[in-house]
Amino acid sequence: MTSPATVLIVDDEPDVCWALQRILNATGILSVTTPNGHEALRLARQEPLLLAFVDAKLPDGEGLELARRLREAAPGLRAVLISGYFYRDDAEIVEALAAGVIDSFVGKPFPHDAIRTIVRNAHARR
Repeated sequence: MTSPATVLIVDDEPDVCWALQRILNATGILSVTTPNGHEALRLARQEPLLLAFVDAKLPDGEGLELARRLREAAPGLRAVLISGYFYRDDAEIVEALAAGVIDSFVGKPFPHDAIRTIVRNAHARR
């Protein structure tokens, strides 16, 4: 069982998962990783999660759709889209932020401070 402060990382790139885990672990935040949406949904239904970092492009689907489904599976879960494909000002991202599908967006490569700030804000809103 994970702690209530656990962060879900959904990315099919092992290096991205490793980097995010390293940033989170350095601040005392536990995390769990998965390379696909199917497993992410299972975890969200079974574990108390603080937030989810979701890659925009996954082998089994689109990150924005997964973020929507994660929020349905675990109401109150905050979702952050991470992407090397999209930019913050892309219409699809702007719409997803406005609609509350995602709470934040971080481009790859991501600044460590941005990740830490997102986690701090999620803790503050909990």
